[in-house]
Amino acid sequence: MSGPAELREWLTTSADPSVRLRVYLELLDRDADDPEVAEARMLIGRMGWVASILDGQLADGQWGTPGTTDLELYRPKYLATFWQLIVLADLGASRTDLRVSRAAELLLDRFSTGPEDALGGPGSEVCLTGNAVRSLFRLGFGDDARVRRALAWLVETQKADGGWHCFPSQSGTLDGWEALAAFAVVPKMARSAALERAIARGAEFYLERELMREGEGRYEPWFRLHYPVHYYYDLLVGLDLLTALGYGDDRRLWPALDWLESRRRTDGRWVLDALHPDLGEGDPYGSSAVQSPFFAFGLELPGQPSRWITMNASIVLRRAGRA
Repeated sequence: MSGPAELREWLTTSADPSVRLRVYLELLDRDADDPEVAEARMLIGRMGWVASILDGQLADGQWGTPGTTDLELYRPKYLATFWQLIVLADLGASRTDLRVSRAAELLLDRFSTGPEDALGGPGSEVCLTGNAVRSLFRLGFGDDARVRRALAWLVETQKADGGWHCFPSQSGTLDGWEALAAFAVVPKMARSAALERAIARGAEFYLERELMREGEGRYEPWFRLHYPVHYYYDLLVGLDLLTALGYGDDRRLWPALDWLESRRRTDGRWVLDALHPDLGEGDPYGSSAVQSPFFAFGLELPGQPSRWITMNASIVLRRAGRA
């Protein structure tokens, strides 16, 4: 069994700078001006996962799908520009990197105009809009009027039961987590009263269901750990979201937290179970539910201990007082 020192070593010295930065800030309480924090932040984009993703960027700012139409920023899943920006935002990339800024501006320009008008306009839907708003806030575009319009649209489209749905429906679904995740990255000082009410209602929607109770039986893919998550839900997605919003001490999270703790190995690490789309055991839909073509994208190997999952799970447990 590894001890805390060995686990800390695994999550810092030999880890990607994106992991190191979050470990320093969210697990080890380092100050922003700490030399190791500054070094990790400086290395993001110069080495590791972010650098590897940016190395594949085309001259016009896209990834893998050269062209000029909106659709080519979104497909093929999960390699096109839209999906790469989500991962870059998760990994701590910023608009201060001109390569990131170019791609984000391309997405904003194409998804905020024209027949799709998918960021707060008539072509919007929760999965795309929520993911875009969350990522653009993280990348440093939170003050952009197009992002603000999309954020307001997410508030307006909340269902009567407090949830959201990516398809026509009178009720919400746990799978429609992207709007609440977008709200979670908006700084508290920048939240309107309407946004705060939407957060409270949305959090209650998830807490009422203990992050896992929906429909008949148990949906097995929710009980596997993934990264990137794209627009898919699992229990770690829900726990990360609710604890980030300050609900870590709510007793209704205990079953999901117990489950997460049960998945920790004796060496303190968690395993990456699968890459999306997760069509494995317990998925009643199978490949018919996934539009093709799609290409699985991952940073780590499924079935192996994951630094990203271990870091994220550790942060969640700490927020919930189970460090």
